[in-house]
Parts: sequence; structure tokens; C-alpha cells
Amino acid sequence: MKKLKTIQSPADLRDLNCEELQGICDELRTYIMEVVEEKGGHFASPLGVVDLTVALHKVFNTPEDKLIWDVGHQTYAHKIITGRRDSFITLRQDEGISGFLRREESEYDAFGAGHASTSISAGVGMAQARKLNGTSERIISIIGDGALTGGLAFEGLNNAAQIDGQFLILLNDNQMSISPTVGALSHYLTKVVTTPLYNRVRDKIWRLTGKLPKISGVVRRFLHTLQEGLKSFLVPGIIFEELGLRYFGPINGNNMNELLETLENLKDLSHPVVLHVLTKKGAGHVEAEGDSLKWYSLSGKPSDNGQEKPEAPDYSTVFGKIACEMAEEDDKVCAVVAAMREGTGLTSFHAQYPNRFFDSGIAEGHAVTSAAGLSASGMKPVVAIYSTFLQRSYDMIVHDVALQNLPIIFALDRAGVVGPDGPTHHGVFDLAFLRTIPGLVVAAPKDGNELRNLLFSALDKFDKPFAVRYPKTSSIAFDENGKPEIIEIGSWEVLQPGKNVALLAVGSMVEEAVKAAALLDDQNQPQIVNARFVKPLDEKLLRQIMTDFDAILTIEEGALTGGFGSAVLSWLNEHGYKGKFQQIGIPDEFVQHGSREVLLNQFQLSSEGIADRLRKILADSHLEVST
Repeated sequence: MKKLKTIQSPADLRDLNCEELQGICDELRTYIMEVVEEKGGHFASPLGVVDLTVALHKVFNTPEDKLIWDVGHQTYAHKIITGRRDSFITLRQDEGISGFLRREESEYDAFGAGHASTSISAGVGMAQARKLNGTSERIISIIGDGALTGGLAFEGLNNAAQIDGQFLILLNDNQMSISPTVGALSHYLTKVVTTPLYNRVRDKIWRLTGKLPKISGVVRRFLHTLQEGLKSFLVPGIIFEELGLRYFGPINGNNMNELLETLENLKDLSHPVVLHVLTKKGAGHVEAEGDSLKWYSLSGKPSDNGQEKPEAPDYSTVFGKIACEMAEEDDKVCAVVAAMREGTGLTSFHAQYPNRFFDSGIAEGHAVTSAAGLSASGMKPVVAIYSTFLQRSYDMIVHDVALQNLPIIFALDRAGVVGPDGPTHHGVFDLAFLRTIPGLVVAAPKDGNELRNLLFSALDKFDKPFAVRYPKTSSIAFDENGKPEIIEIGSWEVLQPGKNVALLAVGSMVEEAVKAAALLDDQNQPQIVNARFVKPLDEKLLRQIMTDFDAILTIEEGALTGGFGSAVLSWLNEHGYKGKFQQIGIPDEFVQHGSREVLLNQFQLSSEGIADRLRKILADSHLEVST
């Protein structure tokens, strides 16, 4: 890192020539590879935009000029050259720097981003504020071709042309989001890449006619009518210019000379423009260039923490197998994803049932409403979306699904804390926001076998929307050759009889509750209940618990505000419960990044934390306690 060590801020780039900048790029790639291979993190995406990042900070006067990045994991090079070079080795680690953009982390992070499709709308707002404030900073929104499939990006584009003044929308096109980019827009961009002649022809015509005598105005007006045909011929779709945005490109986003020249020419234009930049995911790493999907992210070298590798597959893998089982049993079953085929475990489903697999791109709202259309037409859609991304489609779940009582199965991956990805990716709000929706069933399995049972129970009834949430971790137990058991909707399961305290655990917390009980003496064993349905509650069992227990403890890997414990407490209050009630879950704050183990310990959601809380409840309640 000989040259890179001299870069304390982007200002240190601005006196360097093109060759020196390329040397910085080479060192950045090496450093990113070393850290991510050691610590884990995103790999192919940040390598692809190293040259673009350096060029942007060279040409623009950051942090006064605002770089608004979309999909924060592409900003590793941005972090390194904006004062976080030495702390980059702590990337995504406990108490280290974030793997995404955070305003509180650096003044160079103009707008926080973990999800996609936000940069254009944020840029429009900043440009509007610039005019109101009377300032002159430049605004650059960088968005990927995958993120441009999101509806919010189109809403931003629809308003961008109204901006009075400089506004550069930089389309970083690598023809891939995580899975291959889907939809008409992807095909459109491919056509543009193959026909980059329009700007050159237009500019030449304009220069030539400008040299003509006074009749040049008449000629130009005549040629303007021909220009529309020229656009359609050379730039199929002309989507950006029809929206009022001048289009430039495409240019090579991994060529420093071309980047610097183009950005210098465009940086002070007094109207909104789109610059189309082609980059290569994994640039600088031969294997990642050849297979950016495989090298999308790395888990890092395993740490020797004494933990045994789980025998059961993770929940995503288990869900993918179960989805295929469901499709085999019922030819009406289809799968809907939002650009997360691999992440949700549905690669095999896509291969086996390609005609029943639908990828909306990074457009969760569209995914849900299109699934509602499938359901209304007699199909049985299974919508697989990460818990945190489902938040984007809340209105669609209410208006398009629940209000019409359309049967849809929601499979919510990454529910609970997800570790190093941090607050933008923790799926801790689903229990709270889903249980407010009338008619929607909300469930969580204790293991992979129960995931199969819950999904098939939803398919068996298939008369209402049904959500099943599960974490990013081992499925605890899964029988590859097992058969589903139909579970009565709203029924809980008593796993262990006990006295004094009833422990109601949801989903991933059931295993922790069982482990916690093993840490207590025999005479202090609580009754452990697998509260697999968050909505509806098992009122029959709750009435029995009210009668038999003087203390109740609920445990959930989700937000306490409005969550499972809140639902149980409301029911108990309505029915006159006089005993002690406590709950463990995620407090009213955003959880920062860190390992899953550390985060569970932080909120007393580990077996040790639960055992400590049980001992305290027993002691405070003057119940029978063995020391």
C-alpha cells in the first residue's frame, strides 16, 4: 500500500495524474481482496467500481459535492479513500465500521444506504434543498442497473428532469444485481450498449448546422423532427431523453482516462443528465470476473471460537427443498422473488419449475402485488423475500393482499438479527408490523421440520395470507425424507412441563429456551412453550397458563414494541391476569452490526441471558429457587 498510504482524504487524489490514479486503484483492489477474504463481506461489486470511485473523488470536490451511492456495499473503495483506510480491517466486525453507508460514520457518506433504488430520489431532494439554501454544491447519484429495476428509482427519474441546475445521475451498469438483472429495462440497457452512436451523431449534426448562415435555425428545426427518428433508430426506447434527461454514454467505467475526461465535461452542466457507465463486477480478480455470482460475497476465514459446525442445513437451503416439495405436490404452486433467487434458496426451484418462477427484480412492492394477481387467478404463490426487504411492500400487503383476503404464502428469510450486515438488514420488525394486519396468519418454526409443517399447513388451508419467518442460521433439525404434518392454525406446543414460570418462545428462540432450561436446577424448570403462531394466539393454552403460572416470560427475536410479547400482554390484561409478566426481545432502537452470537448476548436472547432472566424472575417473585 505504498501509494495508498499517502491518501488521507480525496483531496490527496486531485494532484495525481492518470497513471498515479491507476496505481491507487490497483492498491485499493488488493487491499479490498485481502480484507474481505480474511474478514468476509461483499467482493465482486466493490471491486467493479474502484476506478469509478477514484475518478469521482478526483473530479468532484467531496464532501462539499455530494456523492449519493445506491446499494451501500459497493462503497468499500469510497470508505478507504475517505479517511477509513486503517479502520477498514474492522469492516462488518463487532464495533468496527459498517459494510454499508452511514451518515454518522463519515461526512463523505452523504446519504445512508443498505437497500437499493434510493439514490435518485435522495438526489432530487438534495437538489431541491440546494436551490432553497442558495448553495452551489454538485449532486451526483450513483445507481446500478439492478437497483434501477426498483419502482422508487422510476419515481425519482420521473421527477429528476424538473431540477433547475446541475444533477448527474450515474448509471453503473454491470448487467447484474445479485442474480442476473431481469425485466424490460435490462434488455433496454443491453440495446443501448450495442448502439452508442446517437450522441456522437447528434453532436456532429448540431456542430455542422451551427456553421451554416442565418438559415441554420430553419435547418435545425427541420433536423429536430428527424432527430426523433434518429433516436428511435439508434437508441431503442430512448427512455431517459423522453423523461427529459439528456443521456450520455455508455463509457468504460474501468478506464480511468475515459472516466476523467467524461466527468470533467459533464460536471458543471446546468441541467440534469444521465451518464451510462459500464463496469465489470469483480474487476482485477480473474475468478470473480468470470463468476460474479459465486464471488458476490465471502464469509471470511472461520474463527476458532470453539463452536461445532451445525449438522442441519441452514433455513434458506431447507426452504428451497420444501418449496420444491410443495410444487411437486400441487401444480398451482409458484414462487415469486425480488432479485434474491440464490439468497432465498430457490435456485433448484427455478431449475425444476422455470415456468412457475417469477423474479420481479429489486421491486418488492411489485412482487407482492403481482403475487396477488397470481392468487386472484387461481395460482398459489409463495413469495420469498427477506424480512427487512418486505418492509418496502407493507402497503401492498395491506391493500392488495389482506384487504381482498387473497391467499399468499410469505416466506420471510433473514428474520431476526443477521449479524455483520447491520441495521439495514436485521429483520426485527416483521412480527410487529404484520400482526397489525387483519386476517394475516404469522408463524415461526422452531426448526427445519416445523418449517415444512407450517408451509404445508398454509398450503393445505390456503384460504388467507400466511407469513412464515425464519432466521439466517442453522435449521437445527431437518429430515430430508420427512413428510409434512398439518398443524392446526393458532396452536402452540408444550415442549417441557414445569412450574412457577411459563416461558413462551417464538421460532429461533425455542432452541435457546431449551438450552437455558438445561442451565437451571431440576426443581426450577420452567414450562417451555413453542409459540409457533404469533397470530392468532393460542387462547386455549393461554387460559390454562393464566391459571397455572404466577409468572410468564415471552422471548422473541424481534422488536418488543408491538411484537409477540406485546400481543400476549394485551390479551392477559384483557382477561385479568394478576401474575408477573416479562418479555425479552429487541428494544426500541436500531441494532448495529456484529456477529449473531454477540448480538443475541447483548439483548439477553442467548441461552445464558434467558437463564439469568429466569433466575431473576424466580428470585424477585419469591418463588421456589434453588441456589
